[in-house]
Amino acid sequence: MDKPEKFPEQSQEQPGKQFKMNPIPEVIRSDYKGSGKLTDKVALITGGDSGIGRSVAVHFAREGADVAIVYLKENKDALETKKLVTKEGRDCLLIEGDVQESAFCKKAVTTCLNTFSKIDILVNNAAVQFPKNAIEDITEAQLHTTFQTNIYPYFYVVKAVLPHLGTSGVIINTASVTAYRGSGHLLDYSSTKGAIVSFTRSLAKMVAKKKIRVNGVAPGPIWTPLIPATFDDVSDFGQDTLLERAGQPSEVAPAYVFLASKDSSYITGQFIHVNGGEQIGA
Repeated sequence: MDKPEKFPEQSQEQPGKQFKMNPIPEVIRSDYKGSGKLTDKVALITGGDSGIGRSVAVHFAREGADVAIVYLKENKDALETKKLVTKEGRDCLLIEGDVQESAFCKKAVTTCLNTFSKIDILVNNAAVQFPKNAIEDITEAQLHTTFQTNIYPYFYVVKAVLPHLGTSGVIINTASVTAYRGSGHLLDYSSTKGAIVSFTRSLAKMVAKKKIRVNGVAPGPIWTPLIPATFDDVSDFGQDTLLERAGQPSEVAPAYVFLASKDSSYITGQFIHVNGGEQIGA
């Protein structure tokens, strides 16, 4: 698809719905050819109903994996993701619930194991953001919601999954460019993303002897439902990057494929920066 430089004005309520977006994000390139990199693997993806999570699910399926996606309440988007995964000839399990609840996170892992008998890949991806231009505007309730959605579930899900990951197990965490350069209007969000970077690096050291690899992706401005659901003006979204446009989910998901596959067998504790060319430290 053409990669738009500007987007028409639009708005949604959190957490956002992909089917309402204009234009609809590109999930996977029409010319993307799977090569069996993840044949018969099972992946559990939080926030897998739309945006980057949906794109990762479909790319994994095209590479031969079955997928379980965790989502909050966006049933129409979740069903579309399942349709896209099954179109690739793979199974897709939908698990609805709130990752803020540790009990649900454990249940999601158990449900996935009961269906597929194993989990090879975990993708922690669910997130929220609430732009505010001043710290005084960040309420205690917002602060709790952001941290309880963006970082606490990483602990919950990993704790539940870890006993079931074999020596080829992979964990991939979604951070953000804001963890590295900061953000004047996403203070609490960027703080959680910074925590995810440290979480990833520390967890990689913790489980290295088990031969489980832990890496992450730090996307820049990507056209997902979170954008029209949180920003008042999206017309110039992404134009401040070196490539002068926002990225599409289809341009991020291949990084997850790489980190999930044997192609990255000697990589752990690292991040891939898919951000349109922003020069930042790794």
